[in-house]
Amino acid sequence: MATVRQVQITFDCAEPERVARFWCEVLGYVVPPPPEGFASWADYNGSLPPEQQDAAFACADPSGVGPRLFFQRVPEGKVVKNRVHLDVRVGTGLVGEERLAVLEAEGARLVALGATRLELLAADEENESCLVMQDVEGNEFCLD
Repeated sequence: MATVRQVQITFDCAEPERVARFWCEVLGYVVPPPPEGFASWADYNGSLPPEQQDAAFACADPSGVGPRLFFQRVPEGKVVKNRVHLDVRVGTGLVGEERLAVLEAEGARLVALGATRLELLAADEENESCLVMQDVEGNEFCLD
């Protein structure tokens, strides 16, 4: 049986570069270098047939540890809640007021980047608090 060594997470979206650049800011990711023979992604994009231009973009963990994120343009908009979402681990190991302060600070930073705050889920007997948000195209994610 084969062992999976890497995972790429793919987002369907309307504006791949916009969403990718948002997630670069959220995660500290970078835009990978353009394909060989192109000085920039704009040059590469301009070489594509019109129907393929601006159709995809990616970002990657500069350390090579986290998964690559790939964003592809699709014609339909988001209609319902995501079945899969990202948990952005900003409060690992923190509890109570200290955890809430970190979640709130990161939430405010991401709202300034275009995210939407949805709901603070308060700690209970089993789980610590987390902050439910949406990215720039409405994809849900949690700060936890």
